[in-house]
Amino acid sequence: MFIFAASAIGWIWAGIEENMTPESPKNHLQPSPSAVVRASLASRILKHMPADGLLATAVPGLELNRRSAPTACASATYQPRLIVFVQGRKRINLGRETILCDESTFLLTSVELPVVSQVVQATAQAPMLGLVLRLDMPEVRRILSREEFPVSAESSGARGMAVGVSSPELLDACSRLLDLLDAPQDIPFLSGLIQREILYRLLRSPQGQHLQAIATAGQQGHRTAKAVAWLRANYTKPLRIEELAGVAQMGLSTLHHHFRALTAMSPLQYQKHLRLHVARERMLHDDLDVTGAAYAVGYESVSQFNREYSRFFGQPPMRDVKAHRAALTEAVHD
Repeated sequence: MFIFAASAIGWIWAGIEENMTPESPKNHLQPSPSAVVRASLASRILKHMPADGLLATAVPGLELNRRSAPTACASATYQPRLIVFVQGRKRINLGRETILCDESTFLLTSVELPVVSQVVQATAQAPMLGLVLRLDMPEVRRILSREEFPVSAESSGARGMAVGVSSPELLDACSRLLDLLDAPQDIPFLSGLIQREILYRLLRSPQGQHLQAIATAGQQGHRTAKAVAWLRANYTKPLRIEELAGVAQMGLSTLHHHFRALTAMSPLQYQKHLRLHVARERMLHDDLDVTGAAYAVGYESVSQFNREYSRFFGQPPMRDVKAHRAALTEAVHD
């Protein structure tokens, strides 16, 4: 896992270095190619998104994200997708790991993962901006089947979530994909070609090994991803590790090792986190009470649900839900 947890000085220095061309003296800063493309991307995202939110575009699988202020921690389940950050910063908690993404990075998620995320840097003048692109895993496999992508050696460290530095080539491809919003007649023909190029750029990046391990049949990462998908579909049922190991075609100890490597959690922790995330969403958006939410996600004991919810989110369920509703109401009025 590539985890960004630098000090303030480190972040400032990284930003200075990243925005200088290699040949420029440090007292004559010049925008890097990546910085130039990002500035262009930011202006065009703002053109299409005059207000905060998550916008599903006419390009299949492409969404735009804008937030004009820091947010409270929000639970979510990240699907396989690419997020290219263009402006601002976001913190993502996966299990016990913390990932910090800024405008120089992308976030690659290869399997479905329950996370807690928070926008930590955004203002009305410089909102957090990002492109969100759903990953087409069958297309990833088709690209990997070409001879220029030899199967890499088996890796026990494949992760379901990885952070990388956005290259000028990746940003350029994203820019051309965004251009299609101004030429909708070109979307049917060109969007697939550009998204294929984006997948190619990802697979060629240092983070591509994680995506390759999950997409390649026969590798441990691929078999573990099948176990993750099965657990995601059956999270309300009692967990039987032997059954999950059978889905992955692994021994029990092998499954535990690779599951934790992929998701930063054990199977039991993954199920518990997923249950708590879904319960929170059901209480927030479906008006379920604590008892209804607990039973809906598979808990047999409401008191156990209350204890685990309070431990995970920091306060009891109804107090947490009221705080989130109040924060949402305040954001709307602002």
